[in-house]
Amino acid sequence: VQLQASGGGLVRTGDSLRLSCAASGGTFSHYIMGWFRQAPGKEREFVAAITWSGGRTLADSVKGRFTISRDNAKNTVTLEMGSLKPEDSAVYYCAATVRYTYVAREFDYWGQGTQVTVSS
Repeated sequence: VQLQASGGGLVRTGDSLRLSCAASGGTFSHYIMGWFRQAPGKEREFVAAITWSGGRTLADSVKGRFTISRDNAKNTVTLEMGSLKPEDSAVYYCAATVRYTYVAREFDYWGQGTQVTVSS
């Protein structure tokens, strides 16, 4: 499975941003899709995930601000980010796994990452 993330950019505190991830080369509906992020000097952290049937899990730090969705017909997963804060700045990665997990090392496929920078 190949994953291509897009949509990052430079925004201001309080702004919104939409990240998209397009998948190819596999049966998209078989995978749990996740978003992770990694800031400089920090470990990669879980942001959100969505199962094949639409079940969603969000990290506590983004609950109420971020939403994850998927379109199995278009092989895409979207992360809608609102009320952005400087601490949301990171490289955001989409990832896929067939396991029921939210642990980064258990995701099998990764996109290239897209930079999100939130200025104060």
